[in-house]
Amino acid sequence: MIPVLIMMLLALLSPSIESPVLEESPLPSATSGRQGSLDVDCSGYTFEDLFEYDFALFTLDINDDWATGMMDATAWVNGSKSAIVRDNLDGLFEGVPGGDDDWISTDEREAVRSIGPKCIADMETRLGIREGPSHRGNVDWNDLEFVENGIALDEVNLVPTGHEQERSCSSPLSDQGCKEVPVTVTDDLEIHLFLKENENNNVRFDQLPNQGNSNFTLAMNITNITDAQLVMTFPVKQGLRVADLGFFDDGVLNEELVAPTSEFLPDGRLRVVADVDYPLGSYPMVRELFVDFTTMAPFTNDAPVWSPTAPEDGTIIPIGTTNGEVLATETADSWVVDESGWSLQCEFVEDGWSVRMDENAGLYVTANGESAVGQCAGVDAYGEETVEHRNYTFGGVLGVWSASVDDDGIRINWGISGSLVSSLTVTAHAHQESKMGSSVTEVVSDDNLANYMTLPLTGMSPGDVMIMGTATANGMLDYNFMLDYDLVKPNTPPTITINTIQGEEAEWELGLLKFTLTGNVIDPDGEDVAMELSICGQTATNFERQNLAWDIQVPIASCIDNDVQSPYEVIIKGTDESGGEAILTLQVTNPNLDATNDPVNDVDDEDEDGGDSAGILPATGMFATLIVGLIAAGWVSSRRD
Repeated sequence: MIPVLIMMLLALLSPSIESPVLEESPLPSATSGRQGSLDVDCSGYTFEDLFEYDFALFTLDINDDWATGMMDATAWVNGSKSAIVRDNLDGLFEGVPGGDDDWISTDEREAVRSIGPKCIADMETRLGIREGPSHRGNVDWNDLEFVENGIALDEVNLVPTGHEQERSCSSPLSDQGCKEVPVTVTDDLEIHLFLKENENNNVRFDQLPNQGNSNFTLAMNITNITDAQLVMTFPVKQGLRVADLGFFDDGVLNEELVAPTSEFLPDGRLRVVADVDYPLGSYPMVRELFVDFTTMAPFTNDAPVWSPTAPEDGTIIPIGTTNGEVLATETADSWVVDESGWSLQCEFVEDGWSVRMDENAGLYVTANGESAVGQCAGVDAYGEETVEHRNYTFGGVLGVWSASVDDDGIRINWGISGSLVSSLTVTAHAHQESKMGSSVTEVVSDDNLANYMTLPLTGMSPGDVMIMGTATANGMLDYNFMLDYDLVKPNTPPTITINTIQGEEAEWELGLLKFTLTGNVIDPDGEDVAMELSICGQTATNFERQNLAWDIQVPIASCIDNDVQSPYEVIIKGTDESGGEAILTLQVTNPNLDATNDPVNDVDDEDEDGGDSAGILPATGMFATLIVGLIAAGWVSSRRD
């Protein structure tokens, strides 16, 4: 039904969608909420009108072109508000079979995901930008608008799975497996708006002619946004900073509200974080946020300084590549102190080398050779540098000439050498996703031309294995590594042993219709082993297991029923998780039968002479025949006392 539902809904949409006309107002006007039935083209509505929520997080990243951006929105909807959202979305499908019937279905959910971006594209972002000096309304704002092709929608728990009121969809056009619940359901849900895959923007505005190089103001109408956080990040622009900001109620600065904060990220971008809310019952009061930006340097600006935790001049900074970009360290955020934010900048004599920092202060190095020296300084947002420039050597510290798994599969032989330093202490272990081998420490030095490390594979599962560890040296930052040499630990099959009691492997029960076997099973790789026993054409898996020990009771009903003569062939098979097998075969003789397979009739001498029959022991075969008739249909699996 989903394609049909979408086509019918599309037919109700406006024939064309035009970009909003810029209005002569502080910002696009706010609404008090959903008034009556919501038009499917969503014109004039905001995110809050359709998705009433308890808390929302909005993140907006302005792209380097100063004309497009990426917005993410996550709204958490609890209790009664979740019922309102379900009712709003169900109302979008008025006139569509199964729509606007006070039930929200999985078909409607999928249609919302598909058609939702077209609806969102008609909505107002309530964000605007204006170049020039500080603005507080009554100007022609450069409004941000949503871009349909860049929008993706998702939800969590809109149609709760397995809800007690869940039913199959009532519409005859519903997809197979369609489920629906009443819109009055109050289970918590989430709504997600994010950037569509393979797109680079989902909002746009008229490109700022100055592209952030001079003063501009950003404004947002936050009327009816009851509780949210807005995180806005702007492109790298020399000297860009926040000059002034504040919340205004009906045009008057509200000094009681907590002002937004701003910070410079290590990659040079400027971020503004604002906690916004609108008190319930305050409508028609209009609340707006204004943030003024400038590139004018502040009256005072202290130069950044190296911190005590920064690497000293001449330090070696190890990297794991000789070509391309790699993360050198995640802890560079504490190297320099500056109230305006900073980043590490290095100049290289060698071509093809560079450094950069991401927004989380991770230091990335682009290499073009074995090593290079960079002259580095901490530089703040206004171009001020640390007085001291420090020389750091970037390069690889580990040389590898071999790495292989021994033929016996119990160790890795790793041949390594040092580089850039004369002596290197390496601590390493074999590593898998959830398992670690024993650590081994080796000093690698120029004096030793054959530096080998033997890494145990004990406890490792068969399959791919990597080498993980840390290399340390004087005058060098610690080098944490995870190395993949396409090493594979082979599988070693399990081993099965069987116990004997007074020289016998089988312990027979009274009546001689079943026997017990005990033993041990060991898998050298530490994997679980599944066990199976076969006898006289029947199989069983009812082994009792405790650590390495096992035991099993084996009835011979199938042997008697199929006229299989003693001794009976018993096959025990163990299979580990990687498919390795161990097979143990043994012959079990029924002590109730003589060498000719005839029943043994224990009669004393007096009976043979025709004496008193009262002393004759009854033959067990008669009782065996009776019991076999009762158990021939299956295995007796009860555990012996």
